[in-house]
Amino acid sequence: MADPIRLVVGLGNPGREHDATRHNAGFWFADALARRLGASFSHESRFAGDMAKAGHELRLLKPATYMNLSGRAAGAAARFFGVAPGEMLVVHDELDLEPGDARLKFGGGVAGHNGLKDIRAACGTADFWRLRLGIGHPRDSEIPQQQVVDYVLKPPRREERAAIESAIDRALDAWPAIAAGEFERAMTALHTKRETE
Repeated sequence: MADPIRLVVGLGNPGREHDATRHNAGFWFADALARRLGASFSHESRFAGDMAKAGHELRLLKPATYMNLSGRAAGAAARFFGVAPGEMLVVHDELDLEPGDARLKFGGGVAGHNGLKDIRAACGTADFWRLRLGIGHPRDSEIPQQQVVDYVLKPPRREERAAIESAIDRALDAWPAIAAGEFERAMTALHTKRETE
């Protein structure tokens, strides 16, 4: 069994104009998890973000910087609370998965995701857990020539949003296993359930 998760970092862009955009899927999960755990966010300037405490050891963080500076918040919180990279879960939008897919992964590359890139730089390693929430790729959309940057900064279509929220619900159901460091069990629940839906 791996170490329990002590810090969840949901990625997104601050500001009301970004709330409903695909790039904010990590924020959507963080907000949903806080509701489920009965925790509430408040701004913490020393961590350059909004933080919620759930239980004795767990903290949820939404960086208040733009996506490409997410490492500032994640790195500051990890250092302050003594969170090892393997005790951190970063939740982010994933172009290479369809809306409705959610995948857990440890370490690996950052696939051009600027939030992950900055966290890797701030922590000096990519060896942290990721929860990848599928948002689809513009090449598979109604506007295949759309630039990725434009695509991620637009709201998903209604059916895509519903699929992403369904994936978030499944991830929340898997949360007790994730929190306990039982990642094999969490992956089995998260990765196989969709086929039976």
